[in-house]
Amino acid sequence: MGVMSGPYVIRGSVSLPEAELMWRFSRSSGPGGQHVNTSDSQVELRFDLAATDALPEVWKARALERLASRLVDGVISVRASEHRSQWRNRETAGARLAALLAEATAPPPKPRTKRKVPRGINERRLREKKQRGDTKRGRSGRDW
Repeated sequence: MGVMSGPYVIRGSVSLPEAELMWRFSRSSGPGGQHVNTSDSQVELRFDLAATDALPEVWKARALERLASRLVDGVISVRASEHRSQWRNRETAGARLAALLAEATAPPPKPRTKRKVPRGINERRLREKKQRGDTKRGRSGRDW
């Protein structure tokens, strides 16, 4: 096969510890012909988010909150079965989990600062509204 591509990096120097990843393999549906009936190519990757020490506490809290709907007893699980080979499905599942955690641990966006609408823009808007109204008024047959 080949060597597993090293640790799955979440962000910066933080990566998923290989020891905390739980792999499960099962028969996959999809491409593979008769071969698919005999090989366990579907991959399920589980990671105990609640118990891990690999993530900084702030990230962990953020991820637990954002992924709450996907967690089962603090464990997040990712499935991959689109490739015929188990090895490629393992790669896909690992990358998917890393991307999911990277998104979930990202800092919240900066709050939008309200700014005053410039006077010129407001005046132009009102002037255009007035013109539009005049145009529409001019369409009626009455003589003002």
